[in-house]
Amino acid sequence: MKVLSILDKYIIKKFLGTYIFSIILIISIAVVFDINERLDKFLTNNAPLKAIVFDYYFNFVPYYVNLFSALFVFIAVIFFTSKLADNSEIIAMLSNGMSFKRLMKPYMISAGVIAAFSFILSSFIIPPANETRINFQNKYIKDKSVDYATGIQMQVDQGVILYIDRFDNKTKEGYNLSLDKFEDKELKSRLIASRIQYDSAYHWVLNNYSIREFEGMKEVISSGTKMDTTINVIPSDFLVSVNDFEQMTTPKLYEYIQRQKAKGLANVGGVSITQFEIEFHKRFASVFSAFILTIIGASLSARKVKGGMGLNIGIGLGLSVSYILFQTVSSSFAVTGTMSPMLAVWIPNIVFIFIAAYLYSKAPN
Repeated sequence: MKVLSILDKYIIKKFLGTYIFSIILIISIAVVFDINERLDKFLTNNAPLKAIVFDYYFNFVPYYVNLFSALFVFIAVIFFTSKLADNSEIIAMLSNGMSFKRLMKPYMISAGVIAAFSFILSSFIIPPANETRINFQNKYIKDKSVDYATGIQMQVDQGVILYIDRFDNKTKEGYNLSLDKFEDKELKSRLIASRIQYDSAYHWVLNNYSIREFEGMKEVISSGTKMDTTINVIPSDFLVSVNDFEQMTTPKLYEYIQRQKAKGLANVGGVSITQFEIEFHKRFASVFSAFILTIIGASLSARKVKGGMGLNIGIGLGLSVSYILFQTVSSSFAVTGTMSPMLAVWIPNIVFIFIAAYLYSKAPN
C-alpha cells in the first residue's frame, strides 16, 4: 500500500510550491524596500558591497522568512486551495468518495515539513546568522550594542550578592565592587575592591581590595593591592541588549534564562528577562501554528464561493494578520508582568485552535 497517492503528491507539490513562491515574492519586495531605506546609511558609513550582500542581506532573508512563516503558510494554503475549489477540483475529489479528513493528509504533511524547517531555522541556523547581521547593523547602520552598565546587583551563588558600581565592556574594567556572603541571613564576609578587571571564563582581577570576615563578635580584616579570583559571573550576564536573544540557539537561550533566574535577575540593562522567555516559547509555538493555520486556511477556502478566490484570500489575510497582531498584543502582557510568558505565547494558538475546529466542522464533505 502506497503511503502517498498521486493526489497527495500533487497537493504537497502545490502547497510547498506556492509557499516558496510567496516567500520569494514578498521577501524580494521587502529587500527592495530595505535597500531603499538604508542606502544612505550604507553610503555614508562606507559599507563594503561584499559585507552588504553576504553579512547583511544573506542573513536578512532567512530571518524575515522565519519571522513571517505563519503568514506565508496561510497565504499559500488560501491561494492554491481557493484555486482548486474555483476549478471544481475539490468537488471532484469529494464526489469520488474522498472525505475532507482524508483530503487534509497532504496538507498536514506539508505543514509538518514547513514546521520542522522553521524550527531548525529558528533554533540553530538563524541565531548565528543574526549575530553576523546585527554586528553589521551596529557597525554600519545604528549601533545598539551595550558596552556600559551601572548599578549592577545580582546573586552570583547561593547567599552571595555581587554589586558593581559601573562596568565598561570596551576596557573590561569595573569600579567599586562589593561581594557579600550570607549564611542564614547573617553577613559572614564582605569583599570590596576599587577596580576590577575581567580576564576570561569567570576569572577576575581585583585591585586595591579588602576582605572583612565576621565570626560572631570577632572581625578579621585583610587587604592587598591585587588578587586573582573566580566569580560566577561574566559581562554578558549584565550587559544585555534588546536583540541578544535573537543571537542565541534554543539550547543556549534556555541555559541563559535559567542562569539569569538563578542569579535573581528579572531586568538587566533595561531589558526584561521575560523577553528571552517569550522568544524561547515562540520557537515551539510557531511549530504548532503551522498546523493550526493550515487547517483554518484549507477549511475556509475548500468551498467554492460566488466571490471567487479574491474573497477567500481577503478573509485569509484578515485572519492571518489578526493572528500576528494577537501574538504581539499577548506578548506585551507578558512583558508588563500581567501574564506568564508561556501563556502569553500560547494563548493565540489556543484561541485559533477553536477557530480551526469550527471552520473544519463547516468544511465541505
